[in-house]
Amino acid sequence: MTLTEAPTGPRRSAHTHEKAAVLAAEEYRRCADAIAALTDDDWQRPTDCSLWDVRQLVAHLIGMALMASSPLQIVKQQRAAKARRVPGAPAIDALTAHQVDLFGSQPRHELAPLMARIGAKGANGRRRMPAFVRGRELGDPQRLNGADETWTIGYLTDTILTRDPWMHRIDLSRATGVAHVLTAEHDGAIVADVVAEWAERHGRPYRLALTGPAGGQFGGGDDAEEITMDAIEFCRVLSGRAPGTGLLATEVPF
Repeated sequence: MTLTEAPTGPRRSAHTHEKAAVLAAEEYRRCADAIAALTDDDWQRPTDCSLWDVRQLVAHLIGMALMASSPLQIVKQQRAAKARRVPGAPAIDALTAHQVDLFGSQPRHELAPLMARIGAKGANGRRRMPAFVRGRELGDPQRLNGADETWTIGYLTDTILTRDPWMHRIDLSRATGVAHVLTAEHDGAIVADVVAEWAERHGRPYRLALTGPAGGQFGGGDDAEEITMDAIEFCRVLSGRAPGTGLLATEVPF
């Protein structure tokens, strides 16, 4: 693993709040479309998230969008997660388990419409979050690359809460074969942000050629490590879903 020093201050979103709102709304919409395309045979298929099958992954997607829809939902889900958290376990595990319980028993035909409706509310809730709240520090430290770091609430809401469904949409496609819609404008913007954060985290010269609709050419400098690979696979590696060596061992949160 590539070790990096913890940031001197809480990590902030590199997206403008306006750009983040556009990406959020589109990603939730694409997730709803992907869920609507699932067949009866797909729901119990395993996913790259080893504890979840497709149905449980979808339940998490809806639950996380619901949490983002209002301050009340944030408080309710955080309280529920705190009540079930196992000592020493990451807080996110209890939160996502609660979300799976919330929607895991919903009739399957209701899940795509729920994702569309709640996703729109989640995008609006994130868009309405004021700057003074986004600038506050998130309570729990996050451990990446061998070090604890702090995030702003805005980094969570404007960056991570879009990367999360985006990566899970990849998980759905890999698990079921459902079409994975990719465009340079949307997916390319998410990938470029991941690349920029990855480069800041490892701090070394690099030349990166990412292929596919979400790809591009990045980096530079003398004695740079040269990497050529598919843009989606690049992000899967940084997320920990596939092994990486050299600079690709540097984690980026999703």
